[in-house]
Amino acid sequence: MRNCRILSKKIYTREGTGMRKLLVRAILLLAVSVVCASSVYAEVKLDYGADFRLRQEIWDNVVTLNTIALTTSGADRNFLRLRTRLWGKADVSNDFGAYLRVTNEMKWYGLGPYDSFKNNPNNDKFDPDEIIVDNLFFDAKNLLGAVDIRIGRQDFIGTYGEGFLLMDGTPGDGSRSFYFNAAKANVRVSQNFNFDVTYITDPKTDIYLPSIHPSVTPFPGNQFQFVNNKKVLTGSNEQAAVVYGRGKIDKLTVEPYYVYKTEKGLSAGGIDPTRLDLHTFGARALYSIDKWNMGGEFAYQFGEYDDGRDRTGMGGYVFVGRKYDAVMWKPEFELRYVYLSGDKSGTDKVETWDPLFSRNPYWNELIIYTLIPETQKYGGSIPGYWTNMEIFKVSGKANFSPDTSLALAYQYLWAPQSTAGLPSGMFSNSGHSRGHLPTAILSHKFSKNVDGYLQFEYFAPENFYASQADDAIFFRWQLNVKL
Repeated sequence: MRNCRILSKKIYTREGTGMRKLLVRAILLLAVSVVCASSVYAEVKLDYGADFRLRQEIWDNVVTLNTIALTTSGADRNFLRLRTRLWGKADVSNDFGAYLRVTNEMKWYGLGPYDSFKNNPNNDKFDPDEIIVDNLFFDAKNLLGAVDIRIGRQDFIGTYGEGFLLMDGTPGDGSRSFYFNAAKANVRVSQNFNFDVTYITDPKTDIYLPSIHPSVTPFPGNQFQFVNNKKVLTGSNEQAAVVYGRGKIDKLTVEPYYVYKTEKGLSAGGIDPTRLDLHTFGARALYSIDKWNMGGEFAYQFGEYDDGRDRTGMGGYVFVGRKYDAVMWKPEFELRYVYLSGDKSGTDKVETWDPLFSRNPYWNELIIYTLIPETQKYGGSIPGYWTNMEIFKVSGKANFSPDTSLALAYQYLWAPQSTAGLPSGMFSNSGHSRGHLPTAILSHKFSKNVDGYLQFEYFAPENFYASQADDAIFFRWQLNVKL
């Protein structure tokens, strides 16, 4: 134990105060704590596993609605995605542990960038991707009897409400990974109230942990390009501080929060080549009675760019739904309305909503790609920059058996602002009606460790887009195996 104290002191007093150095130092300190705790507890519990996800995706007019000549990022696609993950964890005790996961997602293109742009070495249609450290974190629980700490690379799925603002720290690689480089402390104030204090640092490309790259030049048609042999993970270098509370009174849950985020160095051509400082205040509320569920979330944003321009925005949603467990197929339904502000023409301010860390297929899959040409100046060439959007959504689900279900939805999409200055080939720059989007997902669980689904989305554009815009189709099937 004396050696542990000496080593911890050396790490703590090591020179350097940069954010990256502080994060690395914190990870090392917690790692030493876990190792040293193992000298006290005789039994260390080890666990490990793997999962494999196979997808085929077909995109038809998805990115540009067939309004612009096919480019590397706008090409129709038919391709396979093969994601493999290996994980392991070690629990020194109920209060101390560590978790590691490595990931690779290879792709094979039957139609797409390889087919349209044949300057890849050997005209190969296979993208071997890279092997990355997807998760690496250390846990210390029940500190002072009321504090849980997790430091390192970690996912936030299911941690912060629906993920309206905090869901995916790496939107540039799709669903290959979702991680945040973060330090998170959860403080339990009482049985019915707790809060998180979280620090996040997500650079545009991974600078914290190594990755293994194939000896193949990234193909020119890859929508998510490599920089210095590193895949682009997000639109800018991003840091954030989060305070997120959770309180419950009977059947009412209220979750207030504050997020301070900086975005620095957007892609070339971006509206902010330097830095944006943005404050977001909001709250989420849920209420359940019998089989009814209702709730919503609202947030307001304000901040400033380096050149003095102001940035404001507001967004939120409301919903009501019900489950019928006593009826055949146990149907359920939900009505939902979503509002995300857009940029007003003729003002010095930028009023567009900033989705912070939620650039992912939140309400649907297809539209996140059509947003790329529309929002490139705000968030780089990254899908899912949800903004300037109203969604009227009705959805239902039938559970044919414990293993099989069918989810159907219809969405009508509207733009609060008819943003001017967008590429005239794709946008009308005058209309507000985005269009109609029906979706369907048929899911089935084949066994304890094998499940899959079929997903279909169809978008019929209206006058927000140019008159020559065509309908778009997104289709996917998936098989997931856990070992």
